[in-house]
Amino acid sequence: MPALLLFVKNPIPGKTKTRLAASVGNEMALKMYHQLTDWTREQALGLDAVDRFVYYSNEINTSDEWPNNQFAKRLQHGGGLGERMEQGFREVFAEGHDRAIVIGSDCPGITTEYLKEAFAALDDYDLVVGPALDGGYTLLGMRQLEPSLFHDMKWSTERVLPDTLARTKAAGLSVHQLAPLSDVDYLEDWQSYGWPMPE
Repeated sequence: MPALLLFVKNPIPGKTKTRLAASVGNEMALKMYHQLTDWTREQALGLDAVDRFVYYSNEINTSDEWPNNQFAKRLQHGGGLGERMEQGFREVFAEGHDRAIVIGSDCPGITTEYLKEAFAALDDYDLVVGPALDGGYTLLGMRQLEPSLFHDMKWSTERVLPDTLARTKAAGLSVHQLAPLSDVDYLEDWQSYGWPMPE
């Protein structure tokens, strides 16, 4: 059974979408984050025959908008982003999942169809990656854990995608790239998707 790992941040005013908040304020940034997570949740629920996992940044919330009967809830473990993602992959592979994909919760371009395409790519490729326009990635999937993709990576830089692809090649693994998308880090990113501002 495939696994979808959704990495989310517990919504905390003043600590959520801080780059966005610099333009719109903390309260609006929090509303925008909730809209993004609502979107991501609906897209994930559109998938069939996939085990869904929500990995929280700080604490597990069993009474939030993520239905407990649709999403297994876990905590991210590790210091940096790389450690946390590696640990998530390690857990689901240890439980017998034959492929796994990780996404965040701030990319309106990730639709159910995009996720289906990503899982399908793992029929023919060792890895699948959804490039981000800023040089990172919005999605990463694999058929087995490749730890080299997570160690000593300069996260949140334009080097993430090219370094990931270079390490994939060095490991002798095949990779499929999906269409590039934009995360929502700044107000311009939000506006590029044509979404209205929350009420």
